Amino acid sequence: MSGPRTPSDFWISDVTYVKGIGPTRARFLKSQGIETTADLLLNLPRRYLDRSALPTVRDVLPGMTVTVMGKILATGVLAGKKKRFEAILSDGTGHIALLWFAGYRWIQEAVKKGVILAASGEVTQFFDDKQIVHPELEFIEDVDAEDLTHTGRIIPVYDGGEQWDKVGLASRNIRRIIKPLVDGPVATLPDYLPEEARKSRNLVSLSEAISQAHFPDSAAHAEDARKRLAFDELLFLEMAMANRRATIDSRHEGRACESPRILTNRIIKNLPWPLTKAQERVSDEIAGDLKSPRAMRRLLQGDVGSGKTIVAALAMSRWIEAGSQAALLVPTEILAEQHHHNLLKLLKPAGVTPTLLTGSRSAPIKRATHAAIASGEAKLVVGTHALLSGKVEFADLGMVVIDEQHRFGVAQREALVAKGRRPDLLVMTATPIPRTLAMTIYGDLDVSVLNELPPQKGTIKTVWRSEEAREKIYDYIRDTTAKGNLVYIVYPLVEQSEKLDLKAANDAYEDLTKHFPDRKLGIVTGRTPADERADTMSRFYSGALNILVATTVIEVGVDAPDARLMIIENAERFGLSQLHQLRGRIGRGPGQSVCVLMLGGRPTPIASERLETMCRTNDGFEIAETDLRLRGPGEFLGTRQHGIPEFKVADLLRDAAMIEPARQTAFALAAQPRNTNAPLWAEWQRRFGQVSKHLNAG
Repeated sequence: MSGPRTPSDFWISDVTYVKGIGPTRARFLKSQGIETTADLLLNLPRRYLDRSALPTVRDVLPGMTVTVMGKILATGVLAGKKKRFEAILSDGTGHIALLWFAGYRWIQEAVKKGVILAASGEVTQFFDDKQIVHPELEFIEDVDAEDLTHTGRIIPVYDGGEQWDKVGLASRNIRRIIKPLVDGPVATLPDYLPEEARKSRNLVSLSEAISQAHFPDSAAHAEDARKRLAFDELLFLEMAMANRRATIDSRHEGRACESPRILTNRIIKNLPWPLTKAQERVSDEIAGDLKSPRAMRRLLQGDVGSGKTIVAALAMSRWIEAGSQAALLVPTEILAEQHHHNLLKLLKPAGVTPTLLTGSRSAPIKRATHAAIASGEAKLVVGTHALLSGKVEFADLGMVVIDEQHRFGVAQREALVAKGRRPDLLVMTATPIPRTLAMTIYGDLDVSVLNELPPQKGTIKTVWRSEEAREKIYDYIRDTTAKGNLVYIVYPLVEQSEKLDLKAANDAYEDLTKHFPDRKLGIVTGRTPADERADTMSRFYSGALNILVATTVIEVGVDAPDARLMIIENAERFGLSQLHQLRGRIGRGPGQSVCVLMLGGRPTPIASERLETMCRTNDGFEIAETDLRLRGPGEFLGTRQHGIPEFKVADLLRDAAMIEPARQTAFALAAQPRNTNAPLWAEWQRRFGQVSKHLNAG
């Protein structure tokens, strides 16, 4: 088999044929996901050493953490109480000792007289001598081989590691392999990104980006290169989203919802307060979708208590009035029961009685419910994963609403949609997502945001307290319940764990009944049987119980307007988003509520920032931005479940400003015939074909 014949062939050729690699190294690289020359060239340096910016040995001082570069003048093992290996490095302005007190056998073999290297670490002083103990090393080159590839310029440092070193792919060897490619074929590499799209975004060409990413002329050139390659990754992801949207539209042409809005107006008239401006705006956006023959695919974001359920109910009422059915899918039984309870109050006066379907309902009730859904008698069905069962068949499903959508996979979402004739889809979340990230993860959906709270919403004051304040907190619980208000006490575990020193709900419940003998307490956990849980929650809502001990099973959907106090135990162990969701269970009625974050131990710096953020603001979108910064995108959204790849270059935080331009470009290009931009789609398929396959599942 021969190597590449054209610049395009070179880009997609097997990495085996790159000079300096060969079969053994190629096998290793392929195990690291590097199969083609393109993969190799997109494996960018993790950092750079800029010789012009590095301090001289003469200028470094004890206490500084630095990187110095120079030649090894001498080495040796020094005797004493503890043997140590020492190497003397000089850059012509002075010398500094590099010391290793243990595990230095491989260092002795690699660090020899005449070797040029960069050493990083904290400078200390021993008598009059400067030294760095156990420095991080980057080998540059032997003296005889010193040239501009390795010194006298910005030097790329690659990821590498022990495994890479074993197959001869240490950083300096990778430089030797990459440099001829950059000087040769890369210079004539054709650009898959259309010139108009590239220039409109002020991006450098592909060949310049590859060249400057590996051997930049300056830090600014390196950043321009990185931006171009990061834009490509974001563009390809958004192209996958555009492709998914086009695929869905082709499968589900949709049908216009024609209704006189009599039912909708009746529901609005029965509301105890007027819609907010944000609810009116979003309802109008959804109404426009419903009138269109194109199937609606919309994400509704709204902070805790912003009134998403009412907006969804108004939308579903249009399809019900048009003679079809609507389904509301939720992740937990407790949330399904809560939604069913609220929708009954909202819709029954208007003549619509919602139906509840959950896994724990008795077999006879399930059979009757299945029959009512199949006949069309059940106009609005609220349910858990039980709705996805093959036994559930709708007579005419016009609209699907999914609450807390991040708890469902794409396939589950589409499984419910498939039960109807091109139904409209509205997915909702009370977990605010920064707009740039929403465009990345849910790029195939139109996005609506409820950014206003109803006027009847109360205020919430949040404080954090240590164990020393417990008796005062208990006194506050007594005062709160004496006024007829309700109290949540939330614990992270159901039962005491030997591994985690956290308070457990069951154990705490026993203790709390002794602390508050004249108060009525209940307990709800994920292990509580459904009928018992429903009864306990109902008694709490009605005020028959004063205090509800719970785990995070109450995190979403639970609505008790008289709940004015929440105590969250071991708050430092909870994530920021979860704390915000829990806090949203109070402040749902007028007046002030209080959330107390109780510490079970000394918080880490990151935990402290989470707690301080909670005390500073109730704005879910500000909290989401902080949470994203602290945790990073992958953990924040569990991006793997959404099919989002691990980017090699792009950073969803650092490159947030590029996401919307990438999305606009992607959707514009996707609207054109594919043969117009064949090289771009070929590269997209090479890199993102599997992502697109995942996104189109279901």
